[in-house]
Amino acid sequence: MASWLQKQWFSLTGWHLLLMPISWLFLSLITFRRLFYYLGWFKSYRLPVPVVVVGNINVGGTGKTPLVIWLVEQLQQAGFKPGVISRGYGGKAEIPASVSAHSDPLQAGDEPVLIARRSQCPVYVHANRTLAGQALLSAHPECNIIISDDGLQHYRLRRDIEVAVIDGAKGFGNGALLPAGPLREPASRLNRVDAVVVNGVLNTAINIVNVPILNMQLVADTFFNLKEPYKTCGAQTFANQQVLAVAGIGNPERFFQQLMQMGIHFTSKAFPDHYAFNESDFNSTSADIVLMTEKDAVKCQAFAKPHFWALPVKAAIKNDLMTIILNKLRP
Repeated sequence: MASWLQKQWFSLTGWHLLLMPISWLFLSLITFRRLFYYLGWFKSYRLPVPVVVVGNINVGGTGKTPLVIWLVEQLQQAGFKPGVISRGYGGKAEIPASVSAHSDPLQAGDEPVLIARRSQCPVYVHANRTLAGQALLSAHPECNIIISDDGLQHYRLRRDIEVAVIDGAKGFGNGALLPAGPLREPASRLNRVDAVVVNGVLNTAINIVNVPILNMQLVADTFFNLKEPYKTCGAQTFANQQVLAVAGIGNPERFFQQLMQMGIHFTSKAFPDHYAFNESDFNSTSADIVLMTEKDAVKCQAFAKPHFWALPVKAAIKNDLMTIILNKLRP
């Protein structure tokens, strides 16, 4: 049902029109909610260090996690000591929990575990990001800036800088709010952020005034073996082999297209976003090679076979974004 509904989000159909009254109700709710936070009727909290929120207005993956990892690295190079907080989507943390490279993604969430592995900085998860931030700073008082992975709509936590990420290929879908479309907030919300980052080539026009729009590319060229992570190879290694590519991310087609651009011939299988992979998902395949995203590899490493390989990606973005952030941090 969820998959079918998401397909409707990228066109104007009869179903879209039927769902529009609910979307109008949703718009009223989020408008009043934001107003109540602005007026102070709903309580919000400020952490004692600057907070940078990296989020989106769309449902589904837009490329936030690689950007968060990039920001951590850039801030570290600039002399900051960042920490990362996240809701931990798919995780089961009932209290604020520290996430390490060895944490169980079923408990902490796949994206926080990946961030912990790649960034070498403190990562904490909880549905209440204020509590996550407070716990992180209590355990790591040396941290002097917090990056919130997602949370653009989490107005309970005050923020100093907002960065919104757009999937260039998907854009805003049919432009409607949930459930008739893929938007959590109207596209006009982007006029209030500090920067908009477009992942890939933007296929739709966006009406944004006085907000810098920056381009990001996800770069990948080397695979690593899940069984032996220090073992790496290039795409040519998989020539003349039967390859199965799997993806349980918000936009699996982006991963499959990336593999095609690398010249790999494969059979694809898409799973729901944040899918909890298990060993039985691969029992029926006769493929010589199984390829997956690094985010999915986090969940498959415990039962990985020698023919399981993952493709890590790195965000490539102009340093204009860091200039914007540093100017906000150092007025």
